Amino acid sequence: MRTPPSIGFRPGTMNTLRLIAHLPNFVKLYWRLFNDKRVSWLPKAMLVGALLYLVIPFDFVPVLPVIGCVDDAVIVGAALWAFMKLCPRRVVLEHVEIIDQGG
Repeated sequence: MRTPPSIGFRPGTMNTLRLIAHLPNFVKLYWRLFNDKRVSWLPKAMLVGALLYLVIPFDFVPVLPVIGCVDDAVIVGAALWAFMKLCPRRVVLEHVEIIDQGG
């Protein structure tokens, strides 16, 4: 299945400015998917766990503060990616279309 042209980018080709411009849409998409009953509990639990990890003052590598921030970013980024991959594709595309139409 092709990526709908209405999304505005192709996976793997987004630069930083386009990412920042689309950030509100990504937040809407994650929020809508999190509240959708068709998405199972596993991706939702993983997303909540990653956000809790970000909030709780615990680092896997507490020795170097910079590396501690990097591991937080990697874990949250991996959780966001996995959440999207574990959501049913048709549900994701449905929400992308709704957001693209201004919803």
